[in-house]
Amino acid sequence: THRSLSVSDQVLVKRFQVASLQAALQGIEEVVLDDTSAIGNKLDAKRTAVVPERVMRTELKRTVGDNTAPARPSNATNEAQFPPPRSNPHAKAQTPRRTLDTTNGLGLDNTVSAHGAAVSGLCLHPDKQLVVSASDDHSWKMWSIPSGELVTAGEGHTSWLSDADFNPSGTHLATASGDATVRIWEFARGLCTAVLAEHAHAVWGCSWHWAGDFLASCAMDNLSRIWDITSLKCRNVLRGHTDSVNSICFVPFTNNLCTSSADKTVSLWDARTGLSTHTFYGHQHSVNHATPSLKGDIIASCDSYGVVQIFDIRTISSILAVNLGPHPANRLALHPAGNLLAVASNDSTIKLVDLQSQKILGIGGHDDAVHTVLFDHDGNHLISGSTDCTIRVWS
Repeated sequence: THRSLSVSDQVLVKRFQVASLQAALQGIEEVVLDDTSAIGNKLDAKRTAVVPERVMRTELKRTVGDNTAPARPSNATNEAQFPPPRSNPHAKAQTPRRTLDTTNGLGLDNTVSAHGAAVSGLCLHPDKQLVVSASDDHSWKMWSIPSGELVTAGEGHTSWLSDADFNPSGTHLATASGDATVRIWEFARGLCTAVLAEHAHAVWGCSWHWAGDFLASCAMDNLSRIWDITSLKCRNVLRGHTDSVNSICFVPFTNNLCTSSADKTVSLWDARTGLSTHTFYGHQHSVNHATPSLKGDIIASCDSYGVVQIFDIRTISSILAVNLGPHPANRLALHPAGNLLAVASNDSTIKLVDLQSQKILGIGGHDDAVHTVLFDHDGNHLISGSTDCTIRVWS
């Protein structure tokens, strides 16, 4: 990996703006800006650093989330309960979604100079065309897509960020970092409200449960953890992988989640018990990422030699393997229609794989390794993030 695991001994608090976000149901928005001067401190290496936790805001043109949603009580002592599995609306959809037309390739709609270091992760707001980018510069930023307008940003981690994920209501954000913590940010109050710090090494990924009461994280310590957001306690530790756990994701509308690991496997887990239910074999190298489809019937995964596997969850078997190597495949995304796969490659390209015809289309444009990709809600745009510090929007 290109990332360093050392924690900086100097914290620079940049000039920032804090804006409170409130929106009535009629769409009225008020923004109050308050300037605060920048302060820089040289920290002694033997002294414990206190890191500011804050959200920097710019003037909004839209609401980030429903601020009237019930907030998690800060002094709650009760534990959340896992809900019964919900019927998956995507599995019963009568009208198939339109897929992205790649006949003539994809065009570059926008290039956003997003960060001062590599863009390592992207996540999509559950309802709006908003994307959060996680970066090696220790910050996250929220953008309007496809315009690329900056909406808000946050700092507080003491090392690079690897991943981010919105909660189901879009009111909170979770971020994972090389500083071995997961942080939870609340947009209404504009600050970090919790730091989850039980991992022993860098945290690679985080994922919210579909009901919003639980958060999963995975780390270089070979473990995954299930966090109760009500009590802010670790409810379960997922043990079984024998090497770094590189990604984690809940299967839509279930209490199951999938993980990928440097031990060359993909696993399914029951979050309620913390036990592994199935293990998928087929990769010969470290598995960098795995993600389930919206229908929850397949899992797509990619490894450090560029090999992509498609696993059938019902039969626990590989149904397709595509070699996109020799360069590492860092992350992948399934189109909402389920028949197109985007793969972020270390050779600075994005590979599009048609899962029916198995045709492969390469998209060039980034100046360095592509770390992350995702499709928007309608599947009309593809968004990518790269070591070249940019986010690019394709259609």
